Amino acid sequence: MVRANRSRGRAARAREGHPELDVERLTTGWRRTEVRGGREWNVQPVSEAQAVKAYLCPGCGLEVAPGIAHLVAWRGDGVLGDAADLAARRHWHIHCWRIESP
Repeated sequence: MVRANRSRGRAARAREGHPELDVERLTTGWRRTEVRGGREWNVQPVSEAQAVKAYLCPGCGLEVAPGIAHLVAWRGDGVLGDAADLAARRHWHIHCWRIESP
């Protein structure tokens, strides 16, 4: 008797298709909240593929070049509201964010 190397489960899953992707969950799934200096910050990583523009890192003052993974951080507890906090977000080198206290 010939033995199949593939599990039968994989073929059954392929016939069922893939579930719909929830883009909102994917884009916000990595966002986290950190407390630094008594303030709450929203921190969201940006992958190399997502980094398409150049930004100035507030930690070191150098450019965060396109294609470099980095973090975007904004206040989570600002008094002017969520829209103002989001508009004031900054792009940080990962290392700078770890060693700096904004």
